Amino acid sequence: MNQYYLLGRSGLRVSRLALGTMNFGVDGFHAAYGKTEEESEPIFRQYFESGGNFVDTADFYTAGESEKILGRLIDRAGVRDRLVLTSKFTNTIDAGDPNASGNGRKHIIRAVEASLGRLATDYIDLYLLHTWDRITPVEEVVHTLDDLVRSGKIRYAGLSDVPAWYAARAQSYAEAHGLAPLINLQLPYSLVNRGVEAEFVSMAQTLGMGLTAWSPIAGGLLTGKYRRSGEGLSGSGRLTTPNAGGREISPGDWQVIDALESVSADLGRSMAQVAINWVATQPAVASVIIGASSAAQVASNFEALDFEIPADARRRLDEASAPNLGLPYGMFTPQYQSWVVSPGLSIGDKPAGYAPQVVNAAADTAR
Repeated sequence: MNQYYLLGRSGLRVSRLALGTMNFGVDGFHAAYGKTEEESEPIFRQYFESGGNFVDTADFYTAGESEKILGRLIDRAGVRDRLVLTSKFTNTIDAGDPNASGNGRKHIIRAVEASLGRLATDYIDLYLLHTWDRITPVEEVVHTLDDLVRSGKIRYAGLSDVPAWYAARAQSYAEAHGLAPLINLQLPYSLVNRGVEAEFVSMAQTLGMGLTAWSPIAGGLLTGKYRRSGEGLSGSGRLTTPNAGGREISPGDWQVIDALESVSADLGRSMAQVAINWVATQPAVASVIIGASSAAQVASNFEALDFEIPADARRRLDEASAPNLGLPYGMFTPQYQSWVVSPGLSIGDKPAGYAPQVVNAAADTAR
């Protein structure tokens, strides 16, 4: 059964898996692993037919080709109103123009108009700041996004790849001034990249921002197709393709891969499915962004939602991938607090069952 949940503190329903379209198109920065429009169409159709409704792109992806291709695919499928369409702004579209990048009002308005044209639509459901530019006042960003919501050009606003303090400042400013809230925060999250747990998870839960996790299989590292070799890494894919955004593989990464491979074998599931399931069921995560090179890969990724990771298997994954967050974060753990803050006592915020989950289930599962 397809499952949809509210994104952050909003009424927007999204599927648990979102389709990333960074590889739709063969131009620009992401061309090394890009797909033509003909290759992209079966990926898109399989995603929609599997029950997905949350599609992610950006003006920067394949030099704008991702948006153009996606617009044509949506039009041919006749599913614009069925989709939650996300795009993003920040990165340059004209290296010679200082106002053709960043998060200033001039660029945001220019960027949304250009994205609407490429996507061949008159509104974007969710519009995200793509990356913190370090210099634009957060108040300017929040006011501009609020103006776009009020104008009808976008339905909701959010953030991607920003510091936690910046996201908290933006949301608090919006709340204090009655402006459109930021309902989404898009961040990298996987078994080999758990840094978001230090601040972002509790911040998102507290301030009503649903997390969407990108790179849940770490660029393919967690699929099992890469192996240790005398030269460091063997296997075919993005991580071994020149100019495709590869990364260094640490001993800790291999420890995670070994644990994931063992758990996957025990469960009779692929490593990618277990890795995606783990991220999708982490606190504060509303949806997981999957990229795919084929329709079959999309179908396999949706099977990641068909099972639960048993408690012991999850413990093995958690222990193998545990991040070393250091101080002061170690002081915020149950172990430290029960030792120093409230020794000898059991203190919690609310008793079990205080706020049961609200789910409108299909008729055959509602009994």
